[in-house]
Amino acid sequence: MTVQEPIDAAAFARTSSPTAEAPSRTRSPDDKDMLRAARDLVKDISEPRPDIYWPDMIVSALVGYAALAGAILVQPAWLAVLLGLVAAMALYRALLFIHEISHFRRGAMARFAAIWNVLVGVPMLTPSFMYEGAHVIHHKRTQYGTVEDPEYLPLALMKPWSLPLFVLIALLAPVALLFRFAILVPLGAMIPAIRRLTWSRFSALAINPAFRRRPVESDLRHKVFWQELGGFVWSWVLIGSVFVLGWKPILVALAVFSFVAVVNQLRTLVAHLWENEGEPMTVTAQFLDSVNVPPPGFIAELWAPVGLRYHALHHLMPSMPYHSLPEAHRRLVGALGETSTYHGANHAGMGVLVARIARSTMGRRTGL
Repeated sequence: MTVQEPIDAAAFARTSSPTAEAPSRTRSPDDKDMLRAARDLVKDISEPRPDIYWPDMIVSALVGYAALAGAILVQPAWLAVLLGLVAAMALYRALLFIHEISHFRRGAMARFAAIWNVLVGVPMLTPSFMYEGAHVIHHKRTQYGTVEDPEYLPLALMKPWSLPLFVLIALLAPVALLFRFAILVPLGAMIPAIRRLTWSRFSALAINPAFRRRPVESDLRHKVFWQELGGFVWSWVLIGSVFVLGWKPILVALAVFSFVAVVNQLRTLVAHLWENEGEPMTVTAQFLDSVNVPPPGFIAELWAPVGLRYHALHHLMPSMPYHSLPEAHRRLVGALGETSTYHGANHAGMGVLVARIARSTMGRRTGL
């Protein structure tokens, strides 16, 4: 989940080798037993529980902001850095509820989405409209892994330099978002061409530079107006704070938010195997191109919180609330066994996955 930066699209161009053979898993036939189990075994845990969502989101946000204030105010430097790390991880968790919001059924938990935008989305200049309506494309069977998918690049089939560039570009995300809301939004209000460009290119949390967002959907228009207005006002509050509080608060905040963006980009890097060259895929193939990092390891809960350590499972059942994914995983493992197709999407951790993708890119190290 990374904001689409104004960068040269050629830097992330898809491999053009006509002779490259796509891995067979990208053409895997659908495993009907697995799909049936995913449909039938988890019906009783498929509803979001407000008693889990609300305290998780609010406590994460409050801890994050309190730690951020501490990082700005305290001495010595080591304590400020420690509080900055706590702030980053807590705000990262709070921010990732944007993914849950994008999968709520229309009208469900509307107050949660509104309060999340006030507490997290607008203050972090990542309101929910930047995911709502766009993220669902990533789950459409005929568009997943194609050029129309905003959240897919065949990273495993690209050149080695693409991986560090993919991660490091995230450092620019906070500044890019500040520019979007402080400069492009008011200019777009006066100049329709800028407004269309901003919406098309810089209004979705996309990693595919070829993606162009279609005109705003009618059911989002009201949300977009108020969220962009909030982002515009808050961005100028941040800029104006320099003249009142000095540079330190905003620089510390930008550093914390850049760290959040990089961690999220690393999570994105290992959310899929990125082995599709643009062809439509079966549901099972999409599942096998996605990644679960299940227990017993606990570190994945830090870099892939709010259910995102079960990203492959999420692609089987996109509307399943995050708090139900661990139980859904246990049920499917128990019903299908470790020799099933389901087990093929389970991986040991971030390091193993990064190494796998890097090895794939090293086979294409010649050329630019």
